[in-house]
Amino acid sequence: MQALMMNTQLMISSILENAEKNFPEVEMVSVTADNPLHRQSYRRFGERCRQLANCLDSLGAVFGDRIGTLAWNDYRHMELYYAVSGSGMVCHTINPRLFPEQISYIINHAEDKILFVDLLVMPLVEALKQHLTKVEAIVVLTDKEHMPKSSFSNVLCYEELLSSETAHYEWPSFDENTASGMCYTSGTTGNPKGVVYSHRSTIIHALAGALPDVTCASNMETTLPIVPMFHVNAWGAPYAALMVGMKMVLPGPKMADGETLHQLITSENVTFSSGVPTIWLALLDYLEIEKKSVPSLRRVSVGGAACPRVIVERFKENHNCTVVQGWGMTETSPLGTVFNLKKGMEDFSEDEIIDLQCLQGRGVFGIEMIIVDENNQELAWDGVAFGALKVRGPWVAKSYYGLSDIPGSEECPVDDNGWFETGDVASITPEGFLQITDRTKDVIKSGGEWISSIEIENAAVNHADVAEAAVIGRYHPKWTERPLLIIVLQPERSLTREGMLDFLTKSLHKMSVPDDVVFVNELPHTATGKINKLGLRKTFEKYQFPID
Repeated sequence: MQALMMNTQLMISSILENAEKNFPEVEMVSVTADNPLHRQSYRRFGERCRQLANCLDSLGAVFGDRIGTLAWNDYRHMELYYAVSGSGMVCHTINPRLFPEQISYIINHAEDKILFVDLLVMPLVEALKQHLTKVEAIVVLTDKEHMPKSSFSNVLCYEELLSSETAHYEWPSFDENTASGMCYTSGTTGNPKGVVYSHRSTIIHALAGALPDVTCASNMETTLPIVPMFHVNAWGAPYAALMVGMKMVLPGPKMADGETLHQLITSENVTFSSGVPTIWLALLDYLEIEKKSVPSLRRVSVGGAACPRVIVERFKENHNCTVVQGWGMTETSPLGTVFNLKKGMEDFSEDEIIDLQCLQGRGVFGIEMIIVDENNQELAWDGVAFGALKVRGPWVAKSYYGLSDIPGSEECPVDDNGWFETGDVASITPEGFLQITDRTKDVIKSGGEWISSIEIENAAVNHADVAEAAVIGRYHPKWTERPLLIIVLQPERSLTREGMLDFLTKSLHKMSVPDDVVFVNELPHTATGKINKLGLRKTFEKYQFPID
């Protein structure tokens, strides 16, 4: 028996239409290179999206074409999100922080027809000119007054293009499984790989992300997505916010500027924000040094890397703000797990709650997860056993763009049973809280025991003198491999090797205490802000532990 319900296709354009009709006066505030504070309503945003859709038609873009973006978090990038996908093309967001050779590879591999480029990113694009042979037009995201000089012959001005088009456009309807967006992995090993999202997966992901136990998105809230829109759709914020009519505040190129972030949070009454740990540590340091506060901010979402306990404690103690840690990947759109207490945990002590906040959260509806041993046998959710983490669900990638889609093949990330192999090692508590203990390639095997580099790093950054910490395994003649701790100190702080090791003995198992500590001026990071362990392993390739 078939159901008697309408078969309405899930379209990204429907989010925009809903926002225009039900939340026309809600504001979108953003910082851009050519405007320190731009404001527009959702009504005006919708009009400009339709003008942009007409621009795409005028430029010769057709259904299924990949349209590349190299841009920050601002209203023009938001317009591209909706106009490109809504008209049946694929919004391909590209990370401008990647190495130039990676960027040119990604653009060519995706076969981007048109590039929309932020004013500040144009010098990078100019340097790639000889490699961008398939790009038919480059549109600079600015007005005529700020247009840069260019060696390209096919450079156009975004605002001039929009002004020449009407705001009348009928969004087409098509199969909801049509590609809506693309994002490439950072490619720390080998070439970056393309993940292709659909209208269906994006909308279901946004619905799940807006749930009370996830981000609690609401028309009553104001959000500041610091996590970049050029990477995995800013964790779904551009869709969830419009879906519920939430005011958006977009920091543009000022995502790492503590003064600007503080000003935006306080002047716009931001209640919720999302970003990686390095961003939050920088903001907390700025607030402490300048003796400032963020009274409106109630929750911050942390992802992209394990959240040090010190971030949770400083936000709670100094700003009465709750840290919501999550886990996800480009391949999971990226929502996988999010912290939220369960009923019955209200009376937990503050330390017990912080312990849970330092885990990676619990699963949300739409994501199934299991952990398996080296024989692919499923392990118990007991908080003790740990193994390879696998997931599946309606917003999880089943293959990569242009690579094999045969489960179990070398190029396909999905096994024969349809589980996506995340590359993470994890344990899961009986209550369903996930703890990522390491990446499979970063876990340290010492004397037959598995040691988590993440556990050591989190313990190290809890020291007041430590700004950043990374742990890698290095060869040891007795134990085969032992952890090496690499530290960046806070400005004008001092710390000895012995002092650090003594501090760690109070919180780590004896086998997990590193055999040595190295102090450096800075750590290498990937384009998404994660510590580049591959780079560290190359730097310390010939390192030898001191002989006892």
